[in-house]
Amino acid sequence: MSKHFLSFSVAVATAATLLAAPAAHAQIRTPAASPQSTITQRVGLTDVTIVYSRPSAKGRSIFGSDNSLVPNGKRWRTGANATTSIKFSDDVTIEGKKIPAGEYGIYTVPRPGEWTVVLNKSLKQGADVDGFKDDQDVARFTIKPYKVAGSKVETFTIAFTDLTPATANVAMEWENTGAKFKITADVESKVMAQIDEKVIKAATPAPADLAAAAVYYYDNNKDLKQAVTWMEKANAAEPTKYWNLNTEAKIRLKMKDYAGATKAAEASKKAALAATPPNGEYVKMNEELMAQAKKMGK
Repeated sequence: MSKHFLSFSVAVATAATLLAAPAAHAQIRTPAASPQSTITQRVGLTDVTIVYSRPSAKGRSIFGSDNSLVPNGKRWRTGANATTSIKFSDDVTIEGKKIPAGEYGIYTVPRPGEWTVVLNKSLKQGADVDGFKDDQDVARFTIKPYKVAGSKVETFTIAFTDLTPATANVAMEWENTGAKFKITADVESKVMAQIDEKVIKAATPAPADLAAAAVYYYDNNKDLKQAVTWMEKANAAEPTKYWNLNTEAKIRLKMKDYAGATKAAEASKKAALAATPPNGEYVKMNEELMAQAKKMGK
């Protein structure tokens, strides 16, 4: 065998070994005991995102005594593994506390009759729940725990509940215990600023903006005369949009203008039947509204 061929063979073998080495040493992936979860909810006009890891009870006592998995009066990372975090795209209010937009760690101190919730700027504490500095706290507030209805919650769960146009609760439940806090988003000032810019001060407001402003006024019990004026203008510009005609009917019904409500509902029904395909749901809604207007107008 020539020296050149031998050298070539050794080079090929060495290269093959080097290429195979990363695969041979790749770490085996297995499911996490406390898998990570990310939940996002829009509250009003604000996006709220929570990232946390979900441990399971596995027959252990979770809350209620000094010997529980989460001892009474001890700071808890509100999950497992990395720090549980909550992120707000805009400023919010939580249990009366003003919270600036940003991302924070959620720490809790569970007790049988009261939980303390701490939002802290540190996102890197993990299990070292006593290692961060209190001067990094953004807010502290107390909430009342409750007994979970029905069967016990095996795996720690955080969820958004009780949604309204401007609020949501963050519910934390595990085993037989739950606790929740309320997030309130600043909706009113933001929406009213848009209405002022795009409708009130605009020389020629877009029909969609007129309709959106009217709906907001209707939903929030504001000036109904102004709302119906805006909706009339939107419907004059786009007379085939049966959903806006139906909203005009609802506004007029709320104003006790039963004849006007019936007329708008009839127009909405006609437009819904003429749509491609016809919208039977709106046909039914308008028929029910006309029947209600007839009954109330007697």
